[in-house]
Amino acid sequence: MGKSSYFSSKSVFGQLISLIDDHHIRSAVKKSDSDRYVKRFKTKDHLISMLFCSFAKCNSLREVSGAMLGLSGKTGGFQLSHIPKRSTLSDANKNRKVDFFEDMYNKLLHQYGPVLSDSRILDVLKKQVKIVDSSTVSLFKAILNCVGRKPRDGKSKGGIKVHSVINADEKVPSLVWFSPATTHDHSFLKKLKCDENTIYVFDKGYNDYVAFKHFTDRGTGFVTRIKDNAAYNVEEELPIDGCIHSGVLMDEIIELDVKGEGGKTSKLRLRKVRFYDREHKREFEFITNLFDLRADMIAALYKVRWQIELVFKQLKQNFPLKYFLGDNENAIRIQIYCVLMVNLLLSVIKNRLKRSWAFSNLVSFCKIHLFNYIQLMRFLENPEKDWIIDKGESEQMALF
Repeated sequence: MGKSSYFSSKSVFGQLISLIDDHHIRSAVKKSDSDRYVKRFKTKDHLISMLFCSFAKCNSLREVSGAMLGLSGKTGGFQLSHIPKRSTLSDANKNRKVDFFEDMYNKLLHQYGPVLSDSRILDVLKKQVKIVDSSTVSLFKAILNCVGRKPRDGKSKGGIKVHSVINADEKVPSLVWFSPATTHDHSFLKKLKCDENTIYVFDKGYNDYVAFKHFTDRGTGFVTRIKDNAAYNVEEELPIDGCIHSGVLMDEIIELDVKGEGGKTSKLRLRKVRFYDREHKREFEFITNLFDLRADMIAALYKVRWQIELVFKQLKQNFPLKYFLGDNENAIRIQIYCVLMVNLLLSVIKNRLKRSWAFSNLVSFCKIHLFNYIQLMRFLENPEKDWIIDKGESEQMALF
């Protein structure tokens, strides 16, 4: 077999790490002061080690440290200074500030946002649509409080709730907040920034009239489902003649009471849309403070919310979030941020390719060839090229 036309001087892992700018790493280290009192295992070595864990789907500290021994002599592309032992990596996960990893993820998101974004929604609405949701990750120990009943043996497990915001045109989390699994979802609404050019979409688990009034007073739009036991007064019924074909059954202006601080009650005017989904053959009732959009557009906005469910599914199916490398909250947060970074980097690769690849296939390919010297982008564009050339040469040789 002849020399591959896809040979690269960097391993696949080196090419993936090279997507991270060294300047961003130095800046984040300086901002978080994460190298103070550290002699050998610096923050950059820690970052590369944890990214390797996510790329290779390692399930234990021993697996990470053992597998990274294979990087000996192959670190020229990303300047790894120190391969950690199991105890070194464990101590770093426990003690190094999570702020560095959070800052690195935000820097990568800012750098590659234009590659990931799809401007079609923004072009139609002239506003940024952001989807809010949470996902609970079960833990092996009672590190954080988990939901549900305690088992009979008294050995309860923990749970961490990952609250996320994604831009509807990017499909990767743009804001992440961690809490015990018992924390109610609507507490996260206080973390959201109000902006006249933003529309938040979330499910009815986030129902909070005080937050809805806060959004409305500041011109921030929202769309969600109304609770079955909601109390309100119908102020006006809007015509729906032009929307019957789209599934809209009713469009109303409602008024409800909002209890503020000190027991004071104020009124809040919202819009309620009843919609029939022909695909699932069921009715939905939405509430929103967007009075200018068509009723069927309100339903379409809520349907966009499903994208965040697909993001959570993608993360849990393709990355090591069933096994954590530490039994403390700090280590768990670091590992989740590194998984988010790897998910972002592979999403950038996928978006840059002209050839269509399933995300799960791309993850598996990178894991298998992590230490191989393949020119990643060229190979992914035409993986059969070398095989076809070699087969053609063999057939020609057979003629002689």
